[in-house]
Amino acid sequence: MNEMSKRAVCRRACLVLAVTLSSCIPGVSEWSDVHEDGSFLMYRRQSLIGEETFSIRSDGDSIVVRSLQGENERGRVTGVETELRLGQDLSPALYRSRRISDSDTTNILEVVATAQGVSVREKETDAVSLSAPDGFFPVHGNVPAAVEAMLYHRHLALGLDASPTLPRGEVVMTHRGTDVVQIGGSDVSLERYVVEGINWGLRTIWLNHANDLVALVYANTQFREAIRSGYEEALPHFIAGHVDEQMRTLAEYTEELRDDPAAVTALVGGDVVDGLSDDTHPDMTVLIEAGRIREIGPRAEVEIPEDADVLDVTGKTLIPGLWDMHAHANQVQWAPTYLAGGVTTIRDLGNELEFATAFRDAVAEGWAMGPEILLAGMTDGAGITGNGVVRARTAAEAREVVARYDDEGYKQVKIYTAIEPDVLSVLTEEAHQRGMTVTGHVPRAVGNTVDAVALGMDQLNHRGLFLSVLFPEESVADLGALYLFDRDVSPARIARAAEFLLEHGTALDPTISLDMLRNLPRGTLLETVEPDVGRIAYELWEGKRFLPGVDTTRAEQMAEDVRVAMDVLGAFHRAGVPIVAGTDNGVPLFNLYLEIEAYHDLAGFSPLDALRSATIVPARVMGMDAETGSLEVGKEADIAILDRNPLVDIRNLRSVSAVMSDGVYYESAPLWGAVDFRAAGR
Repeated sequence: MNEMSKRAVCRRACLVLAVTLSSCIPGVSEWSDVHEDGSFLMYRRQSLIGEETFSIRSDGDSIVVRSLQGENERGRVTGVETELRLGQDLSPALYRSRRISDSDTTNILEVVATAQGVSVREKETDAVSLSAPDGFFPVHGNVPAAVEAMLYHRHLALGLDASPTLPRGEVVMTHRGTDVVQIGGSDVSLERYVVEGINWGLRTIWLNHANDLVALVYANTQFREAIRSGYEEALPHFIAGHVDEQMRTLAEYTEELRDDPAAVTALVGGDVVDGLSDDTHPDMTVLIEAGRIREIGPRAEVEIPEDADVLDVTGKTLIPGLWDMHAHANQVQWAPTYLAGGVTTIRDLGNELEFATAFRDAVAEGWAMGPEILLAGMTDGAGITGNGVVRARTAAEAREVVARYDDEGYKQVKIYTAIEPDVLSVLTEEAHQRGMTVTGHVPRAVGNTVDAVALGMDQLNHRGLFLSVLFPEESVADLGALYLFDRDVSPARIARAAEFLLEHGTALDPTISLDMLRNLPRGTLLETVEPDVGRIAYELWEGKRFLPGVDTTRAEQMAEDVRVAMDVLGAFHRAGVPIVAGTDNGVPLFNLYLEIEAYHDLAGFSPLDALRSATIVPARVMGMDAETGSLEVGKEADIAILDRNPLVDIRNLRSVSAVMSDGVYYESAPLWGAVDFRAAGR
């Protein structure tokens, strides 16, 4: 038995004794003499990226929890230092969590109980005084596992239905059952719970018989796993259990929000923008049967069957369902969110295989609601800078990776930045032989967009990487982060680069909206760029609303860098290079609107062409334009229904009020409510 296991056994024995004594002696707490040290292993997409060490000590009338998280995530070394002080009844008196580095410390959350209530300071904002709700606990999106463990002890000890949390929200725990895992060849029973209120959606946790936290899996727009040291061999079990809980939740959403479609549905009186021309066809009727568009025509000329479900959409504008070509749909909350915003197809560019395939299959098989999901399998090379658990370090591994993704029905392989050139060549060759295409980053060792395309990449992500095509004589690494703001990008360079991309049929996924969000001057409200950020679920505010910003010089340089980049992308677009809209990991859904608006505002796309970047162009890029991407007879009934026409103002894309996906009609407002977003105008 290792030292940590011995300490855990001792602590459990002490707890049993303390509970026995406390039942006989009033005022004796089971936490009156606790002395525990331990650690949690931290994973991202099942790849080990660090460790959280912690201690729990009795200190007079207090219990003190100290935690130190250290992570090396894709070469980014970070640390978080946390202190939590509790009373013997586990009521919080003080919580301080700060991000630490060699040169700086940054506050994450500080909560201090005072005689008047509670003082709360979030990120670098000023402290505010709040009343202290009964049973409250300090919580934020990346709360240390050791602190989270104490939340569960308190919640269960108090027998609460919901624990209020500060700075906002509440936590609800639901017991799902008992799991048995194999640890060191022995069966170990763990209690599985679903917890809501810490991250957006749910996290799945496992507690041992002493109610100690053993494992947790959650997304909050990117997968994370924390496993108590000694239990790591059960990681696959925890991953599978979380997928089960996600699918259960998706089934609940579907039962609540989806009605069975009629044999024929008629959308009557709307204006139709087919996505192919600048024309708006007024007062039209669209007939949908068996999930496809059967007829489109003027209201007076279309005969509606007697048994049709007639929906009056007078005054609305009907457009093709939108695409997000750079999704990371790591949780089922994306299903209502995307549909609410008019998105009917997504390309997922990096996810855990077990969840991604389950989510895709649930929608494809028809038992679950959601957009159609196309999968690109994340693949990276060796080393700590690699992303995720799927690695191709050799030619043999490359072949195995492609075969696995192909067997699982993936459409693409996604390349990440640590792939070596010889391995990239094998990946692309194998993918092409299997009828798959290859997208992704320009790997560091490959050097330049020109080299990546020459090695077989069909599509490219992130303008900061692929615009190295302008400078084929330099590598991405040598160019630096902001290589456009102070360079002379001549029309001749742009023309040569566009000719190269056209020659190879290369499609581009710029994710420019990420740059717009992440490089605002420090202290600038995110609403100045993304007007709908205030509508997101409260659990997302920490990571998606309170962005740190950058200093004035950096912000000015980035603004110029973005301006030049969009000039170049506008020239590429006019030359015929396919450019598709995608969000990556910004503000959920709303970043898609921001991306499309940027193409119009900064790159000079017409409103129609901006709309097409998220409809027919991605459909063509993915070889699906015969089935979807425009409103035409015979195509899938993927239709976004808007209050206002985006050809008049591209920002009218934000006025989605309903959607049809695979022939099923949904109002947007209930979908927003299901995932704790506010509907427009509320």
